[in-house]
Amino acid sequence: MAAAASHYTRVSALGGYAVFAALLSAAGLPIYIHAPKFYVDEFGVSLGALGAVLFALRLLDVVQDPLLGKLAAMTVSARGKAVAIGVVVMCGGMLGLFAIAPMFSPVSWFAMMLTLVFSAFSFLTIAFYAQGVGKADTMAAGGHLRIARWRETGALLGVCAASIAPFVFLFYMEAEFTGFAIAFAMLGLLAVLLMRHEWGNAKPDAGPGFRVILQDTQARRLLLIALVNAAPVAVSSTLFLFFVESRLAAPGQEGTLLLLFFVSAAVAAPIWGILAQKYGIKPVLLIAMVLAVFAFAVAITLGSGDTFLFALVCVATGAAMGADLTLLPAAFATRMAEIAPNAAEGFGLWALVSKLSLAFAAVVLLPLLERAGFSSGGENTEASLWLLTLLYAAVPCGLKCLAIALLATTQLEKG
Repeated sequence: MAAAASHYTRVSALGGYAVFAALLSAAGLPIYIHAPKFYVDEFGVSLGALGAVLFALRLLDVVQDPLLGKLAAMTVSARGKAVAIGVVVMCGGMLGLFAIAPMFSPVSWFAMMLTLVFSAFSFLTIAFYAQGVGKADTMAAGGHLRIARWRETGALLGVCAASIAPFVFLFYMEAEFTGFAIAFAMLGLLAVLLMRHEWGNAKPDAGPGFRVILQDTQARRLLLIALVNAAPVAVSSTLFLFFVESRLAAPGQEGTLLLLFFVSAAVAAPIWGILAQKYGIKPVLLIAMVLAVFAFAVAITLGSGDTFLFALVCVATGAAMGADLTLLPAAFATRMAEIAPNAAEGFGLWALVSKLSLAFAAVVLLPLLERAGFSSGGENTEASLWLLTLLYAAVPCGLKCLAIALLATTQLEKG
């Protein structure tokens, strides 16, 4: 009886990690999918202006993410309160972004609300992943992969819901993004409640600083792989809705295809984790990366009406992303447990490199499309549509090949 109660407690705690991860994922990738198109369509903001804002915010991250890692380490003894404040700020920014009409210039409003969302998101992500390292240390062997399976599966389910929620709210309630923002705030409250007992177990900061992490060869290599490997997701996510609407000529199918992409990732994530526990992170991750390369290569050949083939691409790239989001953080967490037990500063660097790729997508791709004459939802030349295809599929394909080369020459420890 006592053993059963103990098992229930462990599963319940891991469930809290899954829900909190769902909250964070709903504030991450979906914002890059929905927000630019929403502000283009609703407020007439240009792609170039949005790209400039997103790039400026990523430059802010270059400064603030390492500092937020320091802050997460300094506030470890009051992490529960700090996290609660962060969730309030993030939910407030999300409501301002989607549920409240801009009170001044839409571009400035977009920038201000995104700053709130992304700053809180960064702090919460750093604190949350650092907490996972401490949690895994209290578990049996393979704890980092077990935590990763719960956390990243929850994250992928959250990103599934967030990606299609606006379409669902529009169909059933005609609320679209207002409903999404309100639902997000409710999820924030639930996540805080479910995780309220976990933050008290955080370990005091051992104070290794960034130098110890950056001097470690394997940690540096993992950060580089994370930077290169995140870029394909950043590129394809930024351009996904434009690609479906204009290149495939399939307006109205965006929600279904997004759901297919993220459900594939959510289903595949725990499978990749199980395989990695048996065969090791590196070979399994390499297989997933090769799958992504083949899928993006197919996407290069697609054109108007190829919706079914693109659905298969979504399944393959989604499944591959499930490995990226599960196995790489587990590998990094395993290394952090060795060299920086508190891990907050390490995940500050992890958050930074992950978002640098999003800066690349924002500052390069959107202005390129605008200069080529691309128009969201409008008439486009074959040249502008071909550029959209190259940016959406060929660029990620090349970046994935580079990530494969880096990972193939990196020695990883078993999580």
